[in-house]
Amino acid sequence: MPKLYSSNQIIKVLWKKGFVYISQKGSHTKFRKSGETTLTVIVPANRKEIPFGTFKSILRQAGLRESDFKKK
Repeated sequence: MPKLYSSNQIIKVLWKKGFVYISQKGSHTKFRKSGETTLTVIVPANRKEIPFGTFKSILRQAGLRESDFKKK
């Protein structure tokens, strides 16, 4: 079974990768990274475990890899 991450863990990695908080509506938080192309990522807020499929979708939206979340 793959490791499940919390919303807070995902948000911390997004901040480290240069994403900034834009807004929150209901239980979803929006982050954006400006640069070559503008990337917008939606993260469910205040969740202890994000389902693996949702986590993979966040990775795809952010242009990140699962290895970015592994502790070094």
